[in-house]
Amino acid sequence: MRTLMHTLVLIISTSLLGAAQAASTPPPATTPKPPVRKPASSSPAVTAEPTAIIHTTAGDLHCTLFPKVAPIGVDNFIGLATGTKDWTNPVSHAKKHGVPLYDGTIFHRVIAEFMIQGGDPAGTGAGDPGYKFKNETSPTVTFDRPGRLAYANSGPDTNGSQFFITEDVAHSKHLSGGYTIFGQCDDAAVELVKKIARMATDGERPLRPVKITHVEIHRVGVSTTRPAAAPKPSAAVKKPMY
Repeated sequence: MRTLMHTLVLIISTSLLGAAQAASTPPPATTPKPPVRKPASSSPAVTAEPTAIIHTTAGDLHCTLFPKVAPIGVDNFIGLATGTKDWTNPVSHAKKHGVPLYDGTIFHRVIAEFMIQGGDPAGTGAGDPGYKFKNETSPTVTFDRPGRLAYANSGPDTNGSQFFITEDVAHSKHLSGGYTIFGQCDDAAVELVKKIARMATDGERPLRPVKITHVEIHRVGVSTTRPAAAPKPSAAVKKPMY
């Protein structure tokens, strides 16, 4: 009996000692997790300039537009090309809303070694969109290279819809400061300009003018869709733009 009692006391004491030790032992330290860092954005800043693809019956002209140099001119060109800018037909005098001006117009004036000119809704060189806007010139952007895309005018601050693309520097550098340069066309476009400028003419007017079928605008990966065609050009009597 005494032996049994000693055994029970020993078991109870051992159990109490183990429990006390367990209670006094601190929990194991945990390794803190490193803070979760979000990766830096991989999207670059949007710096691309808008571009225009002038689709013609002779091929395509690819040009980069200069909104920082000529913001009014670029907005005007894009608005007329996409039909988001209202204009007035110089022949019928009808107001046009949602109608792309350039679709169906021609390159009505071409001069070899110089330039080709188009964008007249009348097709004569005297037509305009029913309004005029001021020149935008910069000493840093001049006619110092082929392929300049610029507005034709009949004097200072008479820009409208007509534009020209230069073929070389020798015959266009004297225009610097007097005409709004609002874009630069690529080398392939310059070669097409040379081809169009050498087509058979009656003076400066082509016998079989090249037609602009559509002007496609690309802005930061977004391009315009092809809207309805504009009216066919016809005669007018206004002073030609040069």
